[in-house]
Amino acid sequence: MEESTQPKSQLDAFQELAAQAPGNVMVRYSLGLEYVKAKRNTEAEGEFREVLHLKPDYSAAYRELGKVLTALERFAEAKTIYEKGLDVACQKGDLQTKKEIEVFLNRITNDGE
Repeated sequence: MEESTQPKSQLDAFQELAAQAPGNVMVRYSLGLEYVKAKRNTEAEGEFREVLHLKPDYSAAYRELGKVLTALERFAEAKTIYEKGLDVACQKGDLQTKKEIEVFLNRITNDGE
């Protein structure tokens, strides 16, 4: 039987890393981003929620989770996540993420009304 000479996709690589190191926040966050690229939003949601379970002050994970929830048309949940992410970003002084979350929050707030 011939072995595949295809290189692993980024998604496959991060899935393997996450299986080996399930508590590694950066690996889980990166896996979530890869799921987003693959338009696998439900799986991305799970990864970003796990990141926030492991590291509740990871403001970028709130931003990404909010984007995924918006893509899934779960706007009320996205709004709640974005608001929590704003609080976290402000507490940490993460100004760039704060600005980005404000933009996404304004979009769903204005579109939803």
